[in-house]
Amino acid sequence: MPAVASRGSKRRAVNDINMVPFIDVMLVLLIIFMVTATVTVPGSINVPGAGQSERAPDTRIDVLIDEAGRISLAGEVQQQHISEERAVEAIRAALAQRPDLPVMIAADSELRYQQVISMMRQVREAGVQRVGLAVK
Repeated sequence: MPAVASRGSKRRAVNDINMVPFIDVMLVLLIIFMVTATVTVPGSINVPGAGQSERAPDTRIDVLIDEAGRISLAGEVQQQHISEERAVEAIRAALAQRPDLPVMIAADSELRYQQVISMMRQVREAGVQRVGLAVK
């Protein structure tokens, strides 16, 4: 039976919605979401590995980039701590002798990704057809 309000001699029904149970339910839900948000562990990203080739190339140029961003060349060309420009020049000189020479870029995991991409772009612009990234 609805609540009845008396005002003077006339009686009428009160048609208000009681908000207290709604607020109670919302507070309980808020507490549940806050507790579960602190308990859940953020997901990890599994980076895919590279496929294994049947046989590694016999001769190649390895571009090694350490955590400080210093570039070294190994393989067909041996140079330590050179700039990107000198590395690309050395790769171009090696390509003049062997145009199908592959280049493998290996960078430290703490290095900014932009520097690896920049080196890869410059090697591609130098005319290398086969560029690979070393992975774990």
